[in-house]
Amino acid sequence: MARRRPASRTITLERFFEATAADVWKLWATADGVEAWWGPEGFDVKVREMDLRPGGEMTYVMTATAPDQIDFMRKAGMPLATETQLVFSEVDPPRRLAYSHRADFIPGVEPYTVATAVDIEAAGHGIRMVLTIQAMHDAEWTRRMVSGWESQLEKLAKVIAAGR
Repeated sequence: MARRRPASRTITLERFFEATAADVWKLWATADGVEAWWGPEGFDVKVREMDLRPGGEMTYVMTATAPDQIDFMRKAGMPLATETQLVFSEVDPPRRLAYSHRADFIPGVEPYTVATAVDIEAAGHGIRMVLTIQAMHDAEWTRRMVSGWESQLEKLAKVIAAGR
């Protein structure tokens, strides 16, 4: 029997970058920017479509490429490549981007929607970025999601640092 998702709570991740809001926005809001950092270590992302407007969509394929991630995906009964479609709900350059996507890749769990928002604001000599994400259906998958985002945000920091 498939499990249903309980009432949602949110997770907040915050980062400070020595960058401009416009530079960070480009990394969130362009196909090239997303491909430069999206996906945890050991995964590559290829954007197929980017329609950056409320109601617009971004479609991308995330593929496990490192041996540990390939092994994990196989053991979990998950495909090595997953196509995901985001639907943008808010687009306010360069301050706020909000979207949702379907979590439809988890064996034994009914698909459900996960909402995410990123807020970018000036702070000192750079920007403060706050990422707010709905928790997953259980504590283990929420932990995995947070771990994945932590990895992605490290990649984002490296891309920003390399651009300075």
